[in-house]
Amino acid sequence: MAEFSVNVPWQLILPEGLYRKLHAHLFPGDGDEHGAVIVAGIARTNQGVRLLARDVRLAVDGKDYVPGRRGYRMLKAEFIREQISHCRDEELVYLAVHNHGGYDQVAFSSDDLASHERGYPALLDIARGMPIGALVFAQNAIAGDIWLPGGKRVALSEAKIVGRSLRKLTPAPVKRHVHVDFAYDRQARLFGDAGQDILCKSKVCIIGLGGAGSLLAEYLGRLGVGNFILVDPDRVDITNLPRLVAARQVDALAWLGRKRLPQWMRDMVGRLCRPKVDMAKRNILRANPRANVTSIFGDFVDLEVVKQILDCDYLFLAADSARARLLFNAIVHQYLIPGVQVGAKVSTDKESGNINDVFAVTRTVTSEAGCMLCNGLINASRLQQESISEKVRKAQAYVDEPGVVAPSVITLNALSTSQAANDFLFYMTGLRNQDVPVRYLRSHPITGRVFQDTPRQSPECTECGTSSSSRLARGDQCCLPMV
Repeated sequence: MAEFSVNVPWQLILPEGLYRKLHAHLFPGDGDEHGAVIVAGIARTNQGVRLLARDVRLAVDGKDYVPGRRGYRMLKAEFIREQISHCRDEELVYLAVHNHGGYDQVAFSSDDLASHERGYPALLDIARGMPIGALVFAQNAIAGDIWLPGGKRVALSEAKIVGRSLRKLTPAPVKRHVHVDFAYDRQARLFGDAGQDILCKSKVCIIGLGGAGSLLAEYLGRLGVGNFILVDPDRVDITNLPRLVAARQVDALAWLGRKRLPQWMRDMVGRLCRPKVDMAKRNILRANPRANVTSIFGDFVDLEVVKQILDCDYLFLAADSARARLLFNAIVHQYLIPGVQVGAKVSTDKESGNINDVFAVTRTVTSEAGCMLCNGLINASRLQQESISEKVRKAQAYVDEPGVVAPSVITLNALSTSQAANDFLFYMTGLRNQDVPVRYLRSHPITGRVFQDTPRQSPECTECGTSSSSRLARGDQCCLPMV
């Protein structure tokens, strides 16, 4: 394993369910000290290192957490041995946890630091190249002492609690300079200048910049989101113009596209049309000239592309291929990055051509609310079809007639994308009601009915489950499905 840097920020990413479990154990109301171990994956990103909490192992008072020989309390040797051996075998990070009193400020005591000096060199030997560390919590604060192979140490910069809303914990209150931009005065009246500053510093990835993705780029750009990664391999054509935000005739070379040209000339015209990511970037910068936008004219299912999005705060999947769904689903769970899948569909009868249904969906996907595989949203046969070459598909009779172009209407896309943008807004600014569970939203404009579907989750799922074979919170130690 490559050497870990001490010159970048180290963060802990902790799913809300695990945090609530840990917090209830550490602060049961008795004012005493309690212990636990967090088992975590690890991910190197462009912005630093993330420790990804996979499980919390609670130490039983009097059995696993006992009076200390030099300090107040300590984890018992047998409990430590069991947890560090598990981390070694699974290539995970061992993080010992205890709590102090207080609310918004916390630090290790001199006894704590002395115990690290005595015991952690031996634990590093057992961990076989993986970092280890200690965390101390107050009610609303965290400090961390992370030991790296070779004896270097780094302090934890912050913890992010990811759930219905984003929450951050630091060792002490951080004084932040909030830039007030009068242009956002009306929306800042909802979530404050501090909330607007959070949006300005947030980073999102939009996968697919067609009808749905172009709306997301417009909404998020006008909300004042500060950092974007846009991914799409396609160029604009004339049939895209009605549903791409601020699309212009020149983007699709429309005066040529309408002419009856030979196929080779149509192909040449297509190669000259503007990439969809460039149009979306133009729209974002028109709304917010200070935004930092990286546009990737390429396929999401590419390892070099994926490496650039692993430090994002939120993912928007607006591409409808099974390969994109599979990879998006894996990243959400393997790297604990929340996201949402959006789309709209018109269902017709193959024989009569009559419309059976029209619906738009907004599916929030998090590490603790089930996954797209558990909910039957990744079609295996379609995945196989997309994973082979066009020549082989034709040979296997996957395609025995010209492709049928599905209907697409901008107003249907707006149903799903506006909900997704609102969900992101409330997640980042902390306005989301914490007691409302994750639901998939399904709108049927023909009947005027809206449904909320409860995601299913299987403990044995290899994506989101808790079994040893799951990719959940594995980070860089697990291969992504780059099919």
